[in-house]
Amino acid sequence: MTLQQLKYADGVARFGTFTEAAARLFVTQPTLTESIRQLEEELRIAIFVRTPKGVTPTREGDEFLASARQILDDAERIQAKYSGKAVRLPQFAVSCQHYAFAVDAFIQVVKANLSDEYDFTLRETVTSEVIEDVASRKSEVGVIYLSRRNESALGKIFRKHELVFEELYTSKPHVFLGRKHPLAKEMRIKPKWLDPYPYISYEQGADNALYFAEEVMPSIDRKKNIRVRDRGTMTNLILELDGYTVASSGLSRKLNGPDIVKVPLELNDTIRVGLLRRKGNLSRAGAQFAAAIRALVQAAGLAARDAAKDYR
Repeated sequence: MTLQQLKYADGVARFGTFTEAAARLFVTQPTLTESIRQLEEELRIAIFVRTPKGVTPTREGDEFLASARQILDDAERIQAKYSGKAVRLPQFAVSCQHYAFAVDAFIQVVKANLSDEYDFTLRETVTSEVIEDVASRKSEVGVIYLSRRNESALGKIFRKHELVFEELYTSKPHVFLGRKHPLAKEMRIKPKWLDPYPYISYEQGADNALYFAEEVMPSIDRKKNIRVRDRGTMTNLILELDGYTVASSGLSRKLNGPDIVKVPLELNDTIRVGLLRRKGNLSRAGAQFAAAIRALVQAAGLAARDAAKDYR
């Protein structure tokens, strides 16, 4: 087993096909295929399952790839320390629902990796793509929420893809609205009081099923609905149209600006925000991201109800 073989295996897992991996790694496909075959033969395991659409790591392959990435990261640090050059371009991707604190954590990862070269990606996207990105290894980590309404459906999807949900914090739902909104000074808000006002929620594309909604109170319960794709647009519509949205109370610093207030919503549900990942060790950047989010949660005085839940 060689470092080159580990790089090849890591590349195939990241890019999803031997063809794409060979092109990205600047090697011929027969060379790449033979290298992986020899590695599997040496280890006496099948690292990948070949399908018409590409390749998928086996359970043993998942465990092997997690260890391989740790070895590649260690090799990079050693070579960087003694030669001044990294052996490979640092890479990391995270997919998340629209949480400002996830952006803050990503920024901390970038600041901690101020080398001459790196290749990082932050995808603030719809719920189904967060799950798909993590399941397919397009992203190493996801940030997503569970509630009474969606946990059963999403839990089945997590189980299908053998994903782990690590709870970061829990919160009761709150209504976010403009400071001048007629309900802004209420101590608590009943859902029916919101009927006259437009509900601003995140559009989920083709997968607009209730369990993919980013809001604990789905739009099907509302009389006036506007769907958007980004946080900036949501804030503008809340202020200009006397609109509102429903989100967790914690870590909403950028949404909860000087012109936005939050009021507890009388709704029997709990928002559980957490990390979504595959089983196994995270890369250095992945571990940095997870640590940064946990630190933000701790600084905000929030707590998780459960430990990490393995949906395998």
